[in-house]
Amino acid sequence: MRGSNFAYQALVQAALLSIVSGIPAPTAFVNDVAPPEPVITPSPVQHQPSRVAGRNILSDVDSDIHSVLSGLGSDLPSWVASGVPNYFQGFPTGDAVVSSLGLNSAELAALPTNVLNIDPYANWTSSGWNVRFHGNVYKQPNTSVSDLNKLADVFLGNTSISDLSQSEQDQARNLTAEILVVQQPHVAVNTIHLEPAPSQGSSGQPGGGGASNTTGGTQDLTLPYNTTVEGDFDTFVPIALNNLTAGNETSAIQRLNTYVEGATIGNSTAYLVPPTGLTVISDIDDILRVTKIYEPEQGLLNSFARPFRPWENMPDIYRNWSISLPNLHFHYLTTTPEQVTRNYMQFIYDTYPGGSFDTRPLNFSDVSATLSIRKFLLTKIFETFPQRKFILIADTSNSDIMRDYPEMATDFPGQVQCIFLRNTSATDPGDKFPYDTSGFKNLNQSNYMFFLHADDLTNLDIANGQCYNTSIPQNLTFSYQGLPLGLGDEPTAVNASANHTAESGGMSMRGEGVASSWAGVVALMVGCFMFL
Repeated sequence: MRGSNFAYQALVQAALLSIVSGIPAPTAFVNDVAPPEPVITPSPVQHQPSRVAGRNILSDVDSDIHSVLSGLGSDLPSWVASGVPNYFQGFPTGDAVVSSLGLNSAELAALPTNVLNIDPYANWTSSGWNVRFHGNVYKQPNTSVSDLNKLADVFLGNTSISDLSQSEQDQARNLTAEILVVQQPHVAVNTIHLEPAPSQGSSGQPGGGGASNTTGGTQDLTLPYNTTVEGDFDTFVPIALNNLTAGNETSAIQRLNTYVEGATIGNSTAYLVPPTGLTVISDIDDILRVTKIYEPEQGLLNSFARPFRPWENMPDIYRNWSISLPNLHFHYLTTTPEQVTRNYMQFIYDTYPGGSFDTRPLNFSDVSATLSIRKFLLTKIFETFPQRKFILIADTSNSDIMRDYPEMATDFPGQVQCIFLRNTSATDPGDKFPYDTSGFKNLNQSNYMFFLHADDLTNLDIANGQCYNTSIPQNLTFSYQGLPLGLGDEPTAVNASANHTAESGGMSMRGEGVASSWAGVVALMVGCFMFL
């Protein structure tokens, strides 16, 4: 890594500081309403924003972990715990971009306004359909190719943009340009136009459940609040029925195309979700696409340069679900920041059933806030649809998921239908990081499964709550897994009699991914410090 990990750290910091100085301190959204019935959830930007308290990923029981790693001169970095690597932290915003690119006020004013209009969901209440519009208003400066090349090199680790293929160079430049945008604070979100989305046949793609027969809904509206200091907007807005089917008269998902007028970019699809039914809440990295977030060098290239590619045959799994589970709603929740959301949304459009989206707003722009954002967004959608049941799917490389998913089953009894977690460290030797399974101790095994391959998710009666493929032994100890020196390897197994390993087709969850040897410890230390 260009001499040493510390040298690389200094290089990245120096490069970014030379380009963007004076990054404003982030603030965080507040959600202070927990309705027992489906209501219009208040906008988190109506109130004076205050920082969301960071949650301790490593609790008191982790003192042994820290003591061992500290004794070796190492410690777990916060980005590992969050599942969001530090190359997705601290992006420049606002005045920092303007200053670094030398823009004057006239040049900035002349730039077209763009809107990141993230695909929203809508719920049905006594006041009708309410659409949660959310996204960001920004301007994108005209940055030269040479400047984009220099900036892209900062994000590419040990790889220079000149080492990439032409298509990879183009992607790296495009993503870098998307990061260097100027958010527009305290501005009104102009007229949003809504109209029925055309049917896409019975392929199972348009949001799940086959064809969409949405009729009516054509209208224009304006959001009631201006953007935040970071250019974000997030608010539920009632819409007129205008020949739409009432939510209490249908179980089907209705879809509306939405477009922010006056913006060069600003289109999305709104998903009108009835009060009852099934909703898949899915992470994206290392479950729907190959990211290798736990291998920083590969994670950089897969995120900034290489085309997104699906993990195994997960598109087939989701397509089959969208057809076999009636009126299924897909919601994609990723904690990557807003600036890189378009790549994720385009990948989903091209590869998976359509669905609503959640991403990390700029208000949640530091690590401590990031550790809270997934739970914040999960709670919002659970409270918005208190009668729906949810299928939660992700992988074990995100410690916030390992905590938040079982907590949702406890906090919202009866609403979590299934939890599916890909055990990345059992199948990918590059995943050296431990994860905590203690949250699953009091959950019914029939409602969750740690799996190895996409095909493990076949032949399940999900609609009736059968979420565990008994051919996949769990061997689950309710503690930290994958620790060096055998820590966390206390046998409280779900299936102690099935002593399988990943190599024999089963799934050992006792210390896989990190050998209890000095070689394994060194590998862990290198991984931890590679991008500190």
